[in-house]
Amino acid sequence: MSVHLLDVEPTDVAADALGLVLDAPAPPTLADLRLQDGLAGSLTLGVLGASHVVIGQAGGRMLTEQVSCEAVRSGGTRLPEVEERHGYRFVSRTERVPEDEFRRRAAALREQASGTGWVCGAFPGDRDALTALTATARAGQWHWLTWHLYPGAGGGTVVSTESWWRP
Repeated sequence: MSVHLLDVEPTDVAADALGLVLDAPAPPTLADLRLQDGLAGSLTLGVLGASHVVIGQAGGRMLTEQVSCEAVRSGGTRLPEVEERHGYRFVSRTERVPEDEFRRRAAALREQASGTGWVCGAFPGDRDALTALTATARAGQWHWLTWHLYPGAGGGTVVSTESWWRP
């Protein structure tokens, strides 16, 4: 999968406004990738306007995870560091990094996203305004990672998440 150059105005432009909502209806994606596993079912990784949605389906069970500025208005909470429930775990980290580190991380993500199992969206205004997602399935469980890069004066903010779901 390559990096999708999205010709849209990003809707989520501030890392501190992000929230998490689970099991809400999934919004339309700007770019997505559907993965399939015989034991874990299917997982769709979707890029929203500088945020993400993940949709998992397996054996009649479904999960949606949305990290976005709309998440709180959709019934979710401000972005937690940890969220857990039966069969699901979510961890997030927000870092403010200097310019050179921010640009290095963006370049590394673009390089990784050129491989299989990735979806990445780049937004107008700054080539390093990125949202990237990747996932793997093992032993009937999905594991996915996401990165949201927000450029700013003198550096940028990187929001990373890691999730596990056992349907």
